[in-house]
Amino acid sequence: MNRISSLLVYQGEQIEKKNIIWNMAGSFCYAFASMVLSFLVIRIAGEDAGGVFAVGFSAFGQQMFTLAYFGLRPFQITDGGTAFGGYSFGEYRFHRKFTCILAVVVAAVYGVWMREKGAYGGEKAFAVFLLALYKIIDGYADVYESEFQRQGSLYLTGKSNTFRTNLSVCAFILTLVVTRQLVPACILAVLAQLVGVVLFDFSVIGALDKVDYQYRKGGVGKLTAQSGFLFLSVFLDFYVFSAAKYAIDSQMSDAASGYFNLIFMPTSVIYLVANFVIRPFLTRLTTCWNGGNRKGFRDILKRISLIILGLSALATVGCILLGRLVLVLMERLLGSGYEGSLVQHHASFTVIVFGGGVYALTNLMYYSLVIMRRQRWIFAVYLATALLALMLAPFLVSRAGLFGGAMAYCLFMLLQLTGFSLGVLPKLFGAGRRKGDESK
Repeated sequence: MNRISSLLVYQGEQIEKKNIIWNMAGSFCYAFASMVLSFLVIRIAGEDAGGVFAVGFSAFGQQMFTLAYFGLRPFQITDGGTAFGGYSFGEYRFHRKFTCILAVVVAAVYGVWMREKGAYGGEKAFAVFLLALYKIIDGYADVYESEFQRQGSLYLTGKSNTFRTNLSVCAFILTLVVTRQLVPACILAVLAQLVGVVLFDFSVIGALDKVDYQYRKGGVGKLTAQSGFLFLSVFLDFYVFSAAKYAIDSQMSDAASGYFNLIFMPTSVIYLVANFVIRPFLTRLTTCWNGGNRKGFRDILKRISLIILGLSALATVGCILLGRLVLVLMERLLGSGYEGSLVQHHASFTVIVFGGGVYALTNLMYYSLVIMRRQRWIFAVYLATALLALMLAPFLVSRAGLFGGAMAYCLFMLLQLTGFSLGVLPKLFGAGRRKGDESK
């Protein structure tokens, strides 16, 4: 363990460069793995298995990830620690153990419930549970990776994401190739994920000097109370993000879920690129806000927004012009027998790409509200959008199939962006000055 730690921890002076490079590598591997697996499951195990994987990995599994990590990553990485009235790593880790156990219980109950009501067969229920378990382990690793970033070692977060993802994905693919069955592949992926957490998170945290392991009386309870609205917000956020997938899973075939997941993949790429831009600036945004420097906060926010808008516009125009060609290439990757299965959804594909750009900008506003500690506003926006999604997503899917799902997703992202912007902009451009505001 010490040898692994010595190989992963960087002792040089160019740590910012390492942070950027490894954050990009980790984010890329994490997003790329989902795309690769979506293709390979359909190609190797069939379109129905692909649909089960889509629901278990990208929808319900990710929902359980949000329950496990409790929406605390942005809160933890912008927490100044106990010296500034914040929380220790020991408190965050204890809290994470509890939420992960809760997520495992919920995932198991959900599988049994879906089987009892006849929505899932036994094999599908077990596969969905295993994929949720994989994501829950990912959620536990996040408390370590958030601490790496809080300590200024974002590169360790990137390394953990890179190596854990590659290890578990390789185990999944090799098992899938040998067995051509989804369940054995999921079992091996879960085991590899556990090994990855031990090797690339447990072994490293002790090498960081400033990690605070103390527990204060009532600290975890206060953390839960303070972050409760944030968790509910993130949980509702992912429900809104996946509402179309849930509607398609309940009203259409497993194959339809698999195809929708494939044309939904560009959102991961757009979100990945946006995170490349956003994450390195979170600490600076926090410093500006806590120091009362509204002008500095506005300037950074404007710069990031323009980059995201430019990239989103480029992606949408590219999808309009070249989207059909991309979908044809995706069909060829799936193999013979899938001709025309994706290209017919070009309009849905374009709407989803546009919605992905909106979602990237929405996340920038979300992080801004977290830094401002406006959890109640975040919750109110998510609650309103989730209630609308609960009613509207099934309706649109029933009327227009996959295109209805794409329209629902795009509409919900636009509503969230509007709500978050209304929470951020008045605070930055409203009347009154904060101490240290350079704009005065």
